[in-house]
Amino acid sequence: MGILFHNGTIYTMVSDGDFCEAVYVENGTIIKTGTEKELMESFRETITQTVDLEQNVMFPGFVDSHLHLIGHGEKLIRLDLSNMDSAEEMEKALREKAADLQDDEWLIGEGWNENNFIDRKIFHKHELDDISGGRPVLLSRVCRHAFLVNSKALELAGITSETPDPAGGIIKKDANGEPTGLLHDSAAELVKKIVPEESQEYLNRALRTSIENLLSLGLTGGHSEDLSYYGRVERPLKAYQTAFKNENLKFKAHLLVHHEVLDDFKMIKNDYQHPFVEFGAMKIFADGAFGGRTAWLSQPYNDAPETSGVYIHEDDELLTLLEKARQAEMNIAVHTIGDMALQKTISAIKKCPPKRGVDRLIHAGLVSDSIIEEMKQLSVVLDIQPGFVASDFPWLIERLGTDRIPYAFAFRTLLDEGLICAGGSDAPIEPVDPLLGIYAAVSRRKPGETHDGYVPEQKISRHEAVGLYTYGSAAAIGQEHVRGYIKEGYAADFTVYDRDLFTIPVDEILKANVQFTIVDGEVIYQASTKENTHSC
Repeated sequence: MGILFHNGTIYTMVSDGDFCEAVYVENGTIIKTGTEKELMESFRETITQTVDLEQNVMFPGFVDSHLHLIGHGEKLIRLDLSNMDSAEEMEKALREKAADLQDDEWLIGEGWNENNFIDRKIFHKHELDDISGGRPVLLSRVCRHAFLVNSKALELAGITSETPDPAGGIIKKDANGEPTGLLHDSAAELVKKIVPEESQEYLNRALRTSIENLLSLGLTGGHSEDLSYYGRVERPLKAYQTAFKNENLKFKAHLLVHHEVLDDFKMIKNDYQHPFVEFGAMKIFADGAFGGRTAWLSQPYNDAPETSGVYIHEDDELLTLLEKARQAEMNIAVHTIGDMALQKTISAIKKCPPKRGVDRLIHAGLVSDSIIEEMKQLSVVLDIQPGFVASDFPWLIERLGTDRIPYAFAFRTLLDEGLICAGGSDAPIEPVDPLLGIYAAVSRRKPGETHDGYVPEQKISRHEAVGLYTYGSAAAIGQEHVRGYIKEGYAADFTVYDRDLFTIPVDEILKANVQFTIVDGEVIYQASTKENTHSC
């Protein structure tokens, strides 16, 4: 039994501009590419179904190399603050949400970003007391490295003027030493650990909602890190089991394993095996983010010279974590946004290199010539997020200054130096649509802007941008020999748009619409109801 996909432009991604007319698939694997006539003649005895692409444009299946699958679902079903352009709009949304809650229920919101506000306002705990009616509040910043809480939440967590900053975190305090309600990185864990645990049904719904949304955006898979955020590690694993085994969703999930849950994970991982769930590298956080000035820099912030950011682990602690991963025969995936965090991680990898496979450096937001030279000597893949260009500029120039900004999100340089890069969104921190990442990578500007781009010399080609989400994501997990291209022996995962991303004007990239999302040769998402499949 085989399926023939035909009547479209099919980009193989084997080389820039390479395409074919048709693809023949059996059992989820590409058997042959070529012209429709050739394949019809060669496989006339085994073709049992044809899929008419209706002159649309097919690519290898797009895969987001770095996101949080359950977290993205939470953003879709919770109060989303990420698109709000003023403090007044955010306050209105919070008050409306609070009015629908029980008296003792937590007011939780996702994605506030003061850089979107003209006055850059950050709410104080007393303002949140009034907005919430005294209910405990927990609001995550868009970067998820800063959080706002109110007096009730601080009280429940036991945070007072006498509470010291925890390792890898900051409790923001006023001139009198009183907490303001702003918590950075690990300081937020003091509050998050007392928030009532969400039900298993909630996690199941969040994951299902997330995957269905991703499929509608053309994503056939994603590399996620969400096993450590929901209490016992078996809870998110049960959500994956429900989605893929009980609900029969088709989506290729590759899961990183946070170092804090590794021991528990190893004890139960065999109970949660499924063809659509892979387990990957051990996840480590080395620093924070540019937005909250917690990314760890080698020199102070240009707009806050009193700080160079936050490091999560001391050198010996980081090295101990790498040794733990190697003992478990695992690669590592390290969140490194600032150049000092990147440098420290590189130094640790040199002391404790992987036994096989590649390590992943997630974000690599700020590099230098010397860091690039060192990375070229390592077995690493860089997980980059092109969408950060659209969200972080122009305020990032204030943070880093003009001397360092050419090395921020330096995609052109990284590729020219031969470093392998994979493309992700970091959803729910940023919008998950891969088209935004592709657009940002080739234009270096926000949607709607008309200038030549932020640091325009770092633009990459359209083929390279699409490659981040196809062969780049495959290389990040050592699967470039079976995924990421449309050629014989590769997985039959395809993303089909209604227009050609390689030839349309740049600003039309964001207007492209997904027509089909195909996983293992099966049409999982289809935009139209028009009949386009035929059983032979």
